[in-house]
Amino acid sequence: MLNPATEEVIATVRGATSADVDAAVVRARAAQQGWAAAAPADRARLLRRFAAVVDEHIEELARLEVQEAGHTIGNARWEAGNVRDLLDFSAGGVERLSGRQIPVAGGLDITLLEPLGVVGVIAPWNFPMPIAAWGTAPALAAGNAVILKPAETTPLTALRLAELALEAGLPEGLFQVLPGAGAIAGNELVEHPGVAKIVFTGSTRVGKQIMAKCADRVKRVTLELGGKSPNIVFADADIEAAAAATPMSFLDNSGQDCCARTRILVQRTAYDRFMELLGPAIEEIVVGDPADEKTGMGPLISRVQLDRVRAYVADDAPGLRGSAPEGPGFWFPPTVLTGLDPDAPAAVEEVFGPVAVVLPFEDEADAVRLANATDYGLSGSIWTRDIGRALRVSRAVEAGNLSVNSHSSVRYSTPFGGYKQSGLGRELGPDALTAFTETKNVFISTEA
Repeated sequence: MLNPATEEVIATVRGATSADVDAAVVRARAAQQGWAAAAPADRARLLRRFAAVVDEHIEELARLEVQEAGHTIGNARWEAGNVRDLLDFSAGGVERLSGRQIPVAGGLDITLLEPLGVVGVIAPWNFPMPIAAWGTAPALAAGNAVILKPAETTPLTALRLAELALEAGLPEGLFQVLPGAGAIAGNELVEHPGVAKIVFTGSTRVGKQIMAKCADRVKRVTLELGGKSPNIVFADADIEAAAAATPMSFLDNSGQDCCARTRILVQRTAYDRFMELLGPAIEEIVVGDPADEKTGMGPLISRVQLDRVRAYVADDAPGLRGSAPEGPGFWFPPTVLTGLDPDAPAAVEEVFGPVAVVLPFEDEADAVRLANATDYGLSGSIWTRDIGRALRVSRAVEAGNLSVNSHSSVRYSTPFGGYKQSGLGRELGPDALTAFTETKNVFISTEA
């Protein structure tokens, strides 16, 4: 494993084999039976204890994230805190995971929500800690066991979380982490008959492959895939505020974010003013050592990702550019491309780097047309002072998560997921636990 800011080797981690996965499933199934039989209050108490132990190790986990993923220290602390908060939130749902009583003739009809069994969570490298927790915390809370396969480049925080789970008192085998190659450990989890559900976050291409393999066993699957999210700025918006907020809407995590607002759509009558303000805002972003508290953007995750991003940006492409360090590390400067055709690759494909395009639009209908002109539909922003317009455009834009006069996409207390090829199912929010349960219907006759 390499530190993406320095290219120095920071750790060597053994990859799991197919036999390792099979053994882990056996352990998980044994642990899950006792966990599901435990009193809900006891499960909730242990999850809250897990959250408390994570809280005690926030700084340690954050420093690991800086080393293995190149995240800025401020972001990494938030990510570790998100794991804590999601565990705590999920613990609160354990005793509220109730069924229904349905009026029927001749008796009483009730539904029971029962755990699936063993859940496989395949987490990405761009947000290793929080996204791992998105699947793990509610699955555990619903009474399941979890086997987490982190990305090959970012296994350290996941391994540490598994240690902290044991320290908190979770049963041995209930939450296991198996680092390894997707083609080996990940594929084995997907195809294993003892795994009841797969939660995957990653590329649309791989998500389709996983979905096809799960279909063969009618295995449940939740997919959070790619994005090409719009940032729609109307002329009646607070242009100064919109321009000031735009850089970090696509530069956060060096643009390695499915929710990144990489398609900046600006109404033509406000275009010149917006670009006049955006240039200085881009230049203000400090790109450098992610361990430095003042840094706003760190490196890309790998040489492969750096080369991929470079391929989208010609050396002479018009637009705005910030600065980035030279020398070791996978650095790419903040970049805003202008003058592109709306169908250009950088305008419609997920670059997954600190690159955005600006496209002008004429009116509300034109803005919606451009916003929806991709295969993705994960997130997006709408900037306007007109609440009626905000609601109309929110209904018209094909995306699962929208924000008005904000770029906020993710809260552990609200649903998250995509339209079209951005995914399948929803994570987080008040209904997260039910996604890891089966509904059993029971009719009790009351007739003599």
